[in-house]
Amino acid sequence: MHIHREGYKIILISFLIVAVLNLALSVFLPDQTTLLYGFLLISAAFLFWAVSFFRVPHRKPPQMDHAIVASADGTVVAVEEVVENEYFGDKRIQVSVFMSPFNVHINWFPFNGTVAYVKYHPGEFLIANHPKSSTLNERNTIVVRDPKGREVLVRQIAGMLARRIICFVKPGDKAELGGEFGLIRFGSRVDFLIPADAKVNVKIGEKVRANRTIIAYFA
Repeated sequence: MHIHREGYKIILISFLIVAVLNLALSVFLPDQTTLLYGFLLISAAFLFWAVSFFRVPHRKPPQMDHAIVASADGTVVAVEEVVENEYFGDKRIQVSVFMSPFNVHINWFPFNGTVAYVKYHPGEFLIANHPKSSTLNERNTIVVRDPKGREVLVRQIAGMLARRIICFVKPGDKAELGGEFGLIRFGSRVDFLIPADAKVNVKIGEKVRANRTIIAYFA
């Protein structure tokens, strides 16, 4: 495991703010021992969370030609047939994974191929497990196409706490299973729009792990 480069600045700023606040309390309230220790404990917990949020686990994804692997850690909150109008214009199976503020928030490619489409959409900040967050919230859409022409749309969705979606790729880039394509800060959701004939391998309420859990198989 290592810490993602996107977290360096935030972690450093958080550490400086916490250090200044603790120093100020010790100077202006030197006799408030309980308060000082309490605030120090809260500060340590906050810094631990800030560091753990940007953790990048080292995982080896399953190498299966017909597998669609989870791009995010979290909980499956939806498995349903929908009409996808942004890119496909037809029926697809949507599998949605909700990422809490305590999950790993890096996003990885679900299979090997090429980035065929990328588009950012400004929007609202509804709680990420809200059914309408897929179409109303700030989001970023990525479509990966493999050499056989099979395509999967992956949508990064900002939540109530998430205020920034980061995408590292553009159309034409190589998509390699297990390679990073972005991250979301801080609580968020990732939707997978997979072919209607794909075999779903997860169910609502199931915990999934990026680069480990197979969410579906191509027909």
